[in-house]
Amino acid sequence: MTEAVRSGEATGAVELIDVVKMFGDFTAVDSVNLQVRPGEFISLLGPSGCGKTTTLRMLAGFEEPTSGELRISGQPISGTPPHKRDVNTVFQAYALFPHMTVAENVAYGLRQKSVGKAETGQRVAEALDMVKMRPLAERKPQQLSGGQQQRVALARALVNRPSLLLLDEPLGALDRKLREEMQIELKLLQSQLGITFIFVTHDQEEALSMSDRIAVMLDGRIEQLGDPYTIYEHPASAFVAGFIGQQNFFNGKVAEGGRSVVAEGCTMSSTRDTLDIPAGVDALAAVRPEAITVTEADPGASVNVLRGDLAGISHLGDVIQFVVSAGEGREILSRVPRTSAPRLETGQTVWCSWDADHTYLFNADQAGLVMADPASDNAEVLAGN
Repeated sequence: MTEAVRSGEATGAVELIDVVKMFGDFTAVDSVNLQVRPGEFISLLGPSGCGKTTTLRMLAGFEEPTSGELRISGQPISGTPPHKRDVNTVFQAYALFPHMTVAENVAYGLRQKSVGKAETGQRVAEALDMVKMRPLAERKPQQLSGGQQQRVALARALVNRPSLLLLDEPLGALDRKLREEMQIELKLLQSQLGITFIFVTHDQEEALSMSDRIAVMLDGRIEQLGDPYTIYEHPASAFVAGFIGQQNFFNGKVAEGGRSVVAEGCTMSSTRDTLDIPAGVDALAAVRPEAITVTEADPGASVNVLRGDLAGISHLGDVIQFVVSAGEGREILSRVPRTSAPRLETGQTVWCSWDADHTYLFNADQAGLVMADPASDNAEVLAGN
């Protein structure tokens, strides 16, 4: 990283320095430090109430920090009104003017800035071309689909040529198929334009598929910051491990040597770096569903093997999902590619097994988190258990 980028002087660079935002006695954002590189696509990811939208609103100018400093392109922006920041925002609610055409909606910001008619027409046409909406320039918003309205909202934000685009769950109102299509198009558009994007979402797959880096937030703080591979493969905490993708969590105690946990009557061994957890301490072992193999026969291993009864089978397109009941309400989730999935029937006895390099170990006292339902679509993590 160059000195110019490190100091936030490059156009589109963003810095948050010890930023705190209080609402009365409630701390919505708690001493956040973040540097965003020019032209980077970074996602703020986390559950409702984690502080991600408040952080975005402070950058947009809709909220002011209680303390700390915000910089865009090297310039302090605290106290600067929204319309004087080199920033545009796209919200989940597109807020298009219903009485205006598509072209008029896109041109609105330029007219407010008294940009000349000829230049306005040229820039509107360019912006509509970017989002493939120029043929529908004379339509009204009510004549458009949700995806088309989202494109118009993007064009309206991009026509001002901001150095920073803020996106607050802009795909949340779309159906799944259209949402996935727009994820691809939005990332391609960002790459072509080279504009810095800060994207707020609670959707893990969305963040993983689109981002250069992800800031996972919890209780107003950044729990982990890294590229998608690092966030997924090397979670820094039990919360990150459970929130990104899915996990099977097991409560147990650390065995001698510090690289295994005895839980559910099974020794769960890991080759991963641990948090130097001493033997005998309560700990949490985590294993992703895609790492677990389900077989009819006992694999014969002494570690990382659990026996149970097959409670459910779900067909998820190219993946088969097995839910295995291991007794006392414990259900283990396994996901296997359809092409390599065994032919099994519910009710039969099966064995779940996995390699040691797929076991994550966390100190239960430090994490303070357990997964309530390992078979749910999103890991539910409960504090204090």
